[in-house]
Amino acid sequence: MNKTRRKVLIGFLALALVGFAAARQAPPAGYHLINKIVIGGEGGWDYLALETGSRLLYVSHGNAFEVVNADTGAKLDPIPNLKGVHGVAFAPDRNRGYISNGRGNSVTVFDLKTRQVLEEIPVSGKNPDSIMYEPVSGRVFTFNGATANATAIDAATNKVVGTIDLGGKPEFAVHDGKGLVFVNNEDKSEIIAFDAGTLAIKKRWSIAPGEGPSGLAIDLKNKRLFSVCDKVMVVSDFENGKVAATVPIGSGPDAVRYDPGTGLVFASNGEGSLTVVRQESADKYSVLETVKTAPRARTMELDPKTHNVFVVTAEFGPAPAPTPEQPRPRPTPVPGSFQVLVFGK
Repeated sequence: MNKTRRKVLIGFLALALVGFAAARQAPPAGYHLINKIVIGGEGGWDYLALETGSRLLYVSHGNAFEVVNADTGAKLDPIPNLKGVHGVAFAPDRNRGYISNGRGNSVTVFDLKTRQVLEEIPVSGKNPDSIMYEPVSGRVFTFNGATANATAIDAATNKVVGTIDLGGKPEFAVHDGKGLVFVNNEDKSEIIAFDAGTLAIKKRWSIAPGEGPSGLAIDLKNKRLFSVCDKVMVVSDFENGKVAATVPIGSGPDAVRYDPGTGLVFASNGEGSLTVVRQESADKYSVLETVKTAPRARTMELDPKTHNVFVVTAEFGPAPAPTPEQPRPRPTPVPGSFQVLVFGK
């Protein structure tokens, strides 16, 4: 081998080694696991929500709400002794938080700064699930799965002031910041819009081909709603009540979040994946990536400051033997394995 060929070969080998080293050291380009916060304990879970003022993440867990610092991952004292918790809503203008107790058919009120429980409010329905605070009316709304209605609570007095018959099982709800509330109707695969002040239903529309919607998110600028159903996200125009687009996602989703800072939409899927969708225009969307999470990590929260995504899950043991009451029993969580997974770039 002559000297010239030897120099060329050495040069190629050096470039290959540099490229290989860079590939090994380069961080993932998309969303990936950046932190795991083991909370432990026992029990199931449902919603989680970030209180942006305090930077605290509230995570439902059995009969308590776990509290985690979103920036450091530090665990704070939980809010205990609840009754089958589902969700939490924040009224920062009143320094109050509101927790839906599915088994207690009630709402627990707590102080946002001290997290001390202040009172418990019975609701006009059974199995209050999703819960939200609507700031224009100053009302808290619970969406009651067993009675297909919503309860309105005046946050100034913490008294029930009305009930809305929704005609189907309500799931997640959002508001437009102007007094209009939108909620998914799981039974009829539709969205219901009602006035938070008068409690009058303004309109309904089908989200076909989506069926059985669970999570719901809103894009205020483009006036779009995002409903997640099994394997499909349905985008609808909340002004004209028409479906604008559909996007393929994973199976078994329960939550969706829209990030106005990045134009990304996230769907957390029970199969163990996070579908990241790029908004190209108000009516055009494409799947950017599908990120592996963990089985049953189907509820989620988005941090609009860091653009990180939080999901929760646990490790699972084998399912118990079927019984007449439970012909298809679910696998049981391993005690002490409950955890928050943080995904970011």
